[in-house]
Amino acid sequence: MAKSPASAGRRSRTRWGLWMLAIIAALVGGAAFAFRSEIDGYGSIASAYSARVACSCRFVAGRPLEDCAKDKLAGMEAVTLVEDVETKSVTARFPLVASATATYREGYGCVLEPYEN
Repeated sequence: MAKSPASAGRRSRTRWGLWMLAIIAALVGGAAFAFRSEIDGYGSIASAYSARVACSCRFVAGRPLEDCAKDKLAGMEAVTLVEDVETKSVTARFPLVASATATYREGYGCVLEPYEN
């Protein structure tokens, strides 16, 4: 059974598409590796800032966490917030890079962990 020219053309386009996808993935991976210290720094700062601000918003001002998420600066959309009501803390995570927790301390407000008095 002979293969049609249309079938060969589809295979060629599929193969070309896979090569382009591999090249793009390699470029993105290379860029992430080249700028890893900057990404780590921005991720650490963004998560620490978000945890501290959200903790103050939640446990000092008494606003719901969903409302506190609006206080994040532009560009911090990737940072997620999770609260722990029992320990009065908020953890902020920048995916695959950094995480920070701020806890409410009576008389001190919200402080980043680890906290040493």
